[in-house]
Amino acid sequence: MTRGRLLLPSLLVLGGAALATGMVLDGSPGPAVVVLLVFLVLAGMHSPLVFPRSVGAAEARRRSALDGRPVVLWRPGCPYCLRLRLRLGRDARRAHWVDIWRDPVGAAMVREAADGDETVPTVLVDGRPHVNPDPAWVRRQISRPS
Repeated sequence: MTRGRLLLPSLLVLGGAALATGMVLDGSPGPAVVVLLVFLVLAGMHSPLVFPRSVGAAEARRRSALDGRPVVLWRPGCPYCLRLRLRLGRDARRAHWVDIWRDPVGAAMVREAADGDETVPTVLVDGRPHVNPDPAWVRRQISRPS
């Protein structure tokens, strides 16, 4: 399943590399580096590999009830989700992540919390949703004792 999810990031890397190669061959190495970096950033934003392994919404809620850790509902390509992931650093692995594009139950939970919109990241703490919370707040929720 991950193979299909890597198609867009792979195409972005290959397309950026091809475009940058053409620019270098035309004598523009400086702009070629910038173009390649832009394509690499876009590929990273759309890659599921940047995020911890996703579980289903039901499993994430079950695990959260047992260990008290937050559930993060996210989707690939979301810059706010990427910002949260990067700001959490290693602590991100301590939360339970649900990709709403792969889990219809998770998507429904987000729509319920955000008045019908699929606004992510949405973080569940103690079963209560928090839409696009501050990463520092999420870090405190992950670090708090259960």
